[in-house]
Amino acid sequence: MKLIYEKSVPGRRAVRWPEGAEESPAQLPSSLLRERPAELPELAEVEVVRHFTALSRLNYSVDTHFYPLGSCTMKYNPKACEAAAALPGLTDLHPLWPQLRPGGMLTQGALQILYETERLLSEITGMAEVTLQPLAGAHGELTGVMLMAAYHRDRGNRKTHILIPDSAHGTNPASVAIAGYEVVTVPSDASGRMDLEAFRKAVNAETASVMMTSPSTLGLFVANSRDIADLVHAVDGLMYYDGANLNAILGRCKPAEMGFDICHLNLHKTFATPHGGGGPGSGPVGVIEKLRPYLPISRVIRQPDGTFALDYDAPKSIGYIAPFYGNFGVIVRAYAYLLMIGREGLREVSHLAVLNANYLQEKLRPHFEAVAAGRCMHECVFSGRRLAEHGVLTLDLAKALIDRGIHPPTVYFPLNVPEAIMIEPTETETRETLDRFAEVMIELAGLAKSDPEALKRAPVTTPVGRLDEVAAARNMDLVFQPSPV
Repeated sequence: MKLIYEKSVPGRRAVRWPEGAEESPAQLPSSLLRERPAELPELAEVEVVRHFTALSRLNYSVDTHFYPLGSCTMKYNPKACEAAAALPGLTDLHPLWPQLRPGGMLTQGALQILYETERLLSEITGMAEVTLQPLAGAHGELTGVMLMAAYHRDRGNRKTHILIPDSAHGTNPASVAIAGYEVVTVPSDASGRMDLEAFRKAVNAETASVMMTSPSTLGLFVANSRDIADLVHAVDGLMYYDGANLNAILGRCKPAEMGFDICHLNLHKTFATPHGGGGPGSGPVGVIEKLRPYLPISRVIRQPDGTFALDYDAPKSIGYIAPFYGNFGVIVRAYAYLLMIGREGLREVSHLAVLNANYLQEKLRPHFEAVAAGRCMHECVFSGRRLAEHGVLTLDLAKALIDRGIHPPTVYFPLNVPEAIMIEPTETETRETLDRFAEVMIELAGLAKSDPEALKRAPVTTPVGRLDEVAAARNMDLVFQPSPV
């Protein structure tokens, strides 16, 4: 498939201005005018439309393919939520209106959505208060660490480090480092959970917090979180819950009841708003009562007369961490999803998410090395070491799945699993879809033994095959250079 620049024909135009049309009355300074035309592709309108339509057909999405990315919760996004977010009364609002005295009355519906979404998320997590400002999960993490820092400064605590398990999401240590704390990694034990003895040795008076995910990135529930919390709270540290895997416990247990003091959520994962294309995201942060004073401003409050307003009276607040009120369109979608699915629906979400993951784990266990000896939670993790015995890497397996119309699962994460394959089917997939995925995985495991080169050549059905993914991630400066004639 050619690039759009390679289809360019000199002099061809999508739109032509009428001859004799007057120039714009807005005269630009000569310093701002180009000396020669911009080097843009020259095509007819139909060519442009066909080019980008063809590209769109190459995309993978939850609307077109099975998308089992582990720790990403690529569930189906109900279209009713899209319709709600597209209502003109919500899309036509200016974000400055709520800050104006008369404008606040014109935006009561929007403020009510923000207020009630916070209340719903507080109920789900057990937290006393929630802020919707963070624009993504990692942004929520950073906000949470900033809240910790504000708490410890206020109490005169001299904290230097934060404990993180070796199976943590990569954004955890990044958030800690950005906030100025030292990262102390705690190893896993033989079961894949954080080693409690190693943790006891690491906790001391300078421990600001421990950041944990439960279930962990190995798909294992952290049953001893209360014991860990007791150790951390004994040195006036705080428990931080990374909510990336909240889908596994919705409606069944709450982070606050598990001993956590701060948690962030991913509305774009757990609460079915579109993601996977670079945004937009939403990473609300919940806190227990003693951390409420440090939350970002402004806060939406319900006044005695029942109306909603913005409250800036928070002298200990960490201030603004994002413009206005967060990604409002994402929040609206999540609000609609929560109202539509209800309390019992949330319990069914976690039930089916865990059931589907265990179904796949048992179907694939004879062919791949499972990390969990028993049941997993919402995702199952395997090692591809059996494939490596035949010279086939997990990467080869992932590329071969593309040829079969399936988005690859997360690979090479968690980092403490060699040749990791991390599969999260979510609750929205049918048994037929899961069966087909299992059949394809088993087929590829057999192919690794009988014809390993076939997997190493994959993908063969895409316009491009194996790219230098390391260079692509590190060299972000992309410029089209036409081939010399």
